[in-house]
Amino acid sequence: MAEKKNILTYAGLKQLEEELEDLKVNKRKQVAEKIKEAREQGDLSENAEYDAAKDEQRDIEARIEELEKILKNAEVVVEDEVDVDAINIGCKVKILDMEFEDELEYKIVGSTEANSLKGKISNESPVGRALIGAKLGDIINVETQYGTIQYKVLEIQKMS
Repeated sequence: MAEKKNILTYAGLKQLEEELEDLKVNKRKQVAEKIKEAREQGDLSENAEYDAAKDEQRDIEARIEELEKILKNAEVVVEDEVDVDAINIGCKVKILDMEFEDELEYKIVGSTEANSLKGKISNESPVGRALIGAKLGDIINVETQYGTIQYKVLEIQKMS
């Protein structure tokens, strides 16, 4: 089975590459130093600092492995080439919640970059999936556990 492509914007790719570099160059050294200091304290069987440092080392190595896997299967969306005639990954959209007459702004990104607190929604989320392919003025329906929500597309831009 082929691995799923991780769709990333260029900014998302850079962010993950920087995190990976920081983990490999800085965090590994820091945790190795913590382990060394803890070892120097003697008996490791009851050494909480040693256990904590080893746990941190395991977490860092797991995250490095996860990032390498994501980057190996990355497919980068070039924002400059995004077509703003229809919503796609790499678009910033403004939509209107038809029921509450509330304007919302989202950036459509791949699932790896999604962060609802920063207004970045995945193309695989219910709203993201419904928005993909929509054009200016379209009304889309999003099925939720609470019923159908209608949104009207007010604006489509390239992400900046």
